[in-house]
Amino acid sequence: MKVKYNGSRIILECLKEQGVDTIFGYPGGAVLNIFDALYSFSEIKCVLTSHEQGASHAADGYARATGKVGVCLATSGPGATNLVTGIATAYMDSVPMVAITGQVGTTLIGKDSFQEVDITDITMPITKHNFMVKNVEDLAKTIREAFYIAKSGRPGPVLIDVPKDVTAAECEYEPKAPEEIKKLEVSDKKVDEAVELILESKKPVIIVGGGCNISEAQKELKNFQEKLKCPVCATMMGLGAFSGKDDMFTGMVGMHGTPASNRSICESDLVIAIGCRFSDRVTSNADTFAKNAKILHIDIDEAEVCKNIKADGFIIGDVKEVLKKVNEKLKKRENNEWTEYSLSLKKKDNSKIVRVNKDETVNPVYVIRKLYELTDGDAIITTEVGQNQIWATQGYIYTKPRTFITSGGLGTMGYGFGAAIGASVGKEKMTFDIAGDGSFRMNINELATAVRYKLPVKIIVLNNNVLGMVRQWQNLFYKKRYSSTTLERDTDFVKIAEGYGALGLRVSTNEGVEVALKKAIEYDGPVVIDFTVKEDEMATPIVPPGANIENMVVLD
Repeated sequence: MKVKYNGSRIILECLKEQGVDTIFGYPGGAVLNIFDALYSFSEIKCVLTSHEQGASHAADGYARATGKVGVCLATSGPGATNLVTGIATAYMDSVPMVAITGQVGTTLIGKDSFQEVDITDITMPITKHNFMVKNVEDLAKTIREAFYIAKSGRPGPVLIDVPKDVTAAECEYEPKAPEEIKKLEVSDKKVDEAVELILESKKPVIIVGGGCNISEAQKELKNFQEKLKCPVCATMMGLGAFSGKDDMFTGMVGMHGTPASNRSICESDLVIAIGCRFSDRVTSNADTFAKNAKILHIDIDEAEVCKNIKADGFIIGDVKEVLKKVNEKLKKRENNEWTEYSLSLKKKDNSKIVRVNKDETVNPVYVIRKLYELTDGDAIITTEVGQNQIWATQGYIYTKPRTFITSGGLGTMGYGFGAAIGASVGKEKMTFDIAGDGSFRMNINELATAVRYKLPVKIIVLNNNVLGMVRQWQNLFYKKRYSSTTLERDTDFVKIAEGYGALGLRVSTNEGVEVALKKAIEYDGPVVIDFTVKEDEMATPIVPPGANIENMVVLD
């Protein structure tokens, strides 16, 4: 049945059509009509963040944790540009997001009007598509198309820019069910070619990428591995898609990968890359990556095939659907020499015990492993970027898709806290942000958001009072010339937390780690734990820039 609504109400009705229950935003002049409509629209909750960048990261974290499209809303000009980093973060990691921005009235566009900016041109390189809606009659169609684009194929962010007069104008609106996403047809010929490559191999290795999390292909991956009896490693974005408890899971691959994963790749005769794009953080020197192996690439985006690493075979499609077809044509192998060798590499890796130092500082990996024990692995982990991010991959065991949320492609400092807020809202679950003190400072204002909504978000600040990862590179590769990485700031995170209304705790020795974590878990609301970490604590292994991934720097 057709009804007459203004543009603002049409936006909300279309969001409801698409199954949106939460948006993250910040008001301003150009979106006042939309916020006025939200006032009496009970079907959609608006989470008011402290900054538009926080809103974009929250929408991103919500999308990654739930598998739904995340939605953020900002006003024109600076409100819109404050979303840019979050949109780029989502774009690099293939996160479905719809960003709605206000714009000055249509008669004012192009006149350098107050808070006018050409946000569609600005975001063109970091969105799958973007729109400016100049006619209210095009609004519903555009929103529906935006959601379809964000969800279909390789997911990604879409921006809709709406002038203020369009949000006020009226037209007829007719409800419509969301369009069903068409799945790519998987080529039987390519499947047969891939199976032939697999059957020829004696030492295959599977690399699990972020596409496996997006596709939620955990069952199909396990079936595939059981047929091949081979080791499985993961990119950072792929963690959780294949259980970290599995005997044949060797850990992360690449610059900060485990020796077992990197050596397996170097000694393999077939690398099967599933839903990953062979980024430089995985391959390091592309010319020497898996030089003794053939490459089988499975991905939904044909543009990624042979872009960074030449493939000997490929299949285009949703990885879950592809693996179903491949699994139908494979018989189970028996355990073999390659299986046993991979297990021995992993056992050698795991023989090292986490060093608990005797200094008056805390061991960061010990903190995260203790967190894993106390939560029994049943939590959502987000991270900032830097050493904290690497320690989070080493100390926690991820067994389910969508439980490890981090900025992989863009490497956005300040991402994790906003993402934790979005994930916690979306899943209604306790969420931990593993942070460094440098990253946490960048969006610390979102403590106001976490406190206002009483979210069970716990921030673990691994505080070495330096910009740890950059300093680590200066330590290893720049002759210890510590330019602008020693912060020398006397920031009291406990007092800041208390000032916002959160619980603040400080831990300076390993003996206090478990007590503080238990207190944080039991506390009903947001918590900040400031862990004192040695300033030159290293996040290793690390592959030096340009080296083969087998040439790892490993420090005890």
